[in-house]
Amino acid sequence: MAEVQMEEAAASSFAAGSTPFQLQFDKPIPFQIKMAEWNPEKDLLAMVTDDSKVLLHRFNWQRLWTISPGKCITSICWSPDGKIIALGTENGLLLLHDVENGKMLRSIKSHDVAIVCLNWAEDEPLSRTGKDDLLAYEDRTSRFFPPAPVMPRIGGLSSGDTGLADENDEAIQEFSSASCQRFNILCSGDKDGCICFSIFGIFPVGKIDINKVPIHVQSSGKRTSYRLQDASISKVSLSRNLHQLVLLCSGKLIDADNLYGSNDISVGLHCLHLDTSIFSNRKNELHQVSQQASSIQDLAEVVRASISMMSKQWSSAMNLFHEKFSALPSLITAHGMESSSEDEFMSLLFGTHTSPALHQFLVSSLGEAGLKRIAKAIDSAGTELRSVVSEHLQPAVEIISFRLAELRGLARWRSRFQNIGLDEKLMDGVTEKIGMLVVQVERFSRVAATVLYLFQNFFNWVLKCVKILLSEPTDQVPPANSELVVIFLKFLLDKDPIKQLLETDQIFEWDMDTTRHVEKLVVFGGFTDTQFLERSLVKQFTELEESMKEAFLMPFTTISSQIHCQGLLPLYPTTSSDALSSTCAPASISFYKVEDSQHSASSYSLTDYICFKIPDGSLNLRNCVGVIKNFCESSTCSRPSLSGFLLHIPDEYECVDLSLYKDNQVVLLLSGRSLSESPVRSWMVMLQADNFSFSPLSRTGLANCYFLQELVALELQLDTDHGKVRSIPHPLSTPLAVSASRGVGCVFSSRRHALVYILDEDEDDDEDEVSDME
Repeated sequence: MAEVQMEEAAASSFAAGSTPFQLQFDKPIPFQIKMAEWNPEKDLLAMVTDDSKVLLHRFNWQRLWTISPGKCITSICWSPDGKIIALGTENGLLLLHDVENGKMLRSIKSHDVAIVCLNWAEDEPLSRTGKDDLLAYEDRTSRFFPPAPVMPRIGGLSSGDTGLADENDEAIQEFSSASCQRFNILCSGDKDGCICFSIFGIFPVGKIDINKVPIHVQSSGKRTSYRLQDASISKVSLSRNLHQLVLLCSGKLIDADNLYGSNDISVGLHCLHLDTSIFSNRKNELHQVSQQASSIQDLAEVVRASISMMSKQWSSAMNLFHEKFSALPSLITAHGMESSSEDEFMSLLFGTHTSPALHQFLVSSLGEAGLKRIAKAIDSAGTELRSVVSEHLQPAVEIISFRLAELRGLARWRSRFQNIGLDEKLMDGVTEKIGMLVVQVERFSRVAATVLYLFQNFFNWVLKCVKILLSEPTDQVPPANSELVVIFLKFLLDKDPIKQLLETDQIFEWDMDTTRHVEKLVVFGGFTDTQFLERSLVKQFTELEESMKEAFLMPFTTISSQIHCQGLLPLYPTTSSDALSSTCAPASISFYKVEDSQHSASSYSLTDYICFKIPDGSLNLRNCVGVIKNFCESSTCSRPSLSGFLLHIPDEYECVDLSLYKDNQVVLLLSGRSLSESPVRSWMVMLQADNFSFSPLSRTGLANCYFLQELVALELQLDTDHGKVRSIPHPLSTPLAVSASRGVGCVFSSRRHALVYILDEDEDDDEDEVSDME
């Protein structure tokens, strides 16, 4: 009967001269697709295959790129501006990739287990007030500094595993600057019940463990507290004004007040409403802090990469130096002598004698060619050191210093920034640490310049000695300073001050006069650290990082503590065996604008819609889809109360996926069940939710708490009065990819074909061919 109704609906559409949803094309694909998402700003479709390859296609199905992250991808979403793809992985990594070329911009360890859902929401201009505009953030760094330095790459060496892209520095800069134009937050949920919030997707600003969040329910004048155990997040959605977060999670609901009796109420899928108004109420303050902090973290990675690069370059050159000059002690021993290399060179310098061991070393083991090779290596390493310091390390440290100074100033505005965790005392400490790092960079530059000059002078002297021993002319050899040769032999022949400054555990000793001089400078310099000269450059950077981590953890902790659960709605029960599968059931959450007629034209409120498939057998239902609205109802607004309806799908078909679309519309993907030998057909259905009667749902208590039992399942009548219906002549599988902003949808058949439809246009019956859109 249901199939006859569908065929009649399709026939009536054809009689009208058009078929709902214009089919743009039907393309074969060589992969099985498990996830797909349309770009919100461009006609681009990102797909994830079963083997976790990521594909990006244009609307005309031209493939732009394919990447293999090497990790199991468990979730995907786009940034609001469509420039970044966020990928969640099975091991809890969050990967951000550039839409232009697929290169990784950032790798962030935000979770300990699989990230199963992502949602990236952006602050809308209509939600801002005139006061917001006056306090809008302006980045002043460009007024005082050139563009921020990028990761150093010298001599084929990469910057290492820093969590940033080595090969896409320009994209990082564009990403960092573009992301800060509009305030946005990336939400990620994992299978252990944790939700992380990151501003711009890169600066962590909060984390909630649903298993630890108290859930307070007001019932008959009595307040009851509940908790969830073994929670697993399946869907998150942050409203466009950033005020509220709706999430679906499976887990065991327990009565937190009944500590001695049986407090196990139910195991099932639950809908929670979290109050995230802190993001909206303090978005200007969070914008300023997060933009500065994320830029500081980027620059800290530049500092780390610069230090690593300098260490590699200098270590390589010094290994060659020690490899060649280590032959001299062996020759001294072979000749039965008891002197050291320093003694032999001193004897040669002051003209007393040239021992057979030193003669053999200079003429045979080292030689002019070997000496020039070492000198060139040291000189090249010195050039690279100066380049890294001047182009990467020093600019990065100076900009970090400027940005931290601004944060320090903001921290003193306690009325605005203390309640988001910007602590004045911690910022004072981290500002002093960066000041000491500026001093250490200057110190390193001076030490490196001195060491390199001493090396050059020593090599000139040795070269002249070699030529004299070989009876060759020495007119072309630059003159050497004998006093500097002595200094080199005493302090550099067997020691390496540059290496010491690039080591973490090195401790430098200073005389009492220098220590007293530094203590006097404290009075005039505004700092309290008198031990910085004892530390190496790397040690100072490590202390800065620890201080920054502590300072930036305070906003993270403070914001997390201000996110509370405002509502609970148990949806349907599950058994422990199928609780995990319920987290994979089709579901969709969206917020629709409702204009407020009592205020200005630009004033609006948001109504939440939650759509989900109910597993067969749960609530004694079969083949049903639930739709709920106004779950985040505010007691101060005049909107209708919590309500919903159930939709029974004809038994001949199974709802394999669904999505909310534009204003109050639901798109269902129905795949035919193989009940006979006839070919299996499928259907794509778009329904206007307002055409169905929403029944009110109560929130009076949570005993026998599945309020959906109050609803009577409506039979899905597929005719033109309820929505659009299109027949698809193949069995379909997940996912259904729908873009409300672009008005397109993509479905995947079990025979590995992708069918792309224009949802807002109908297909003419007499149209023979539809041209591809560019």
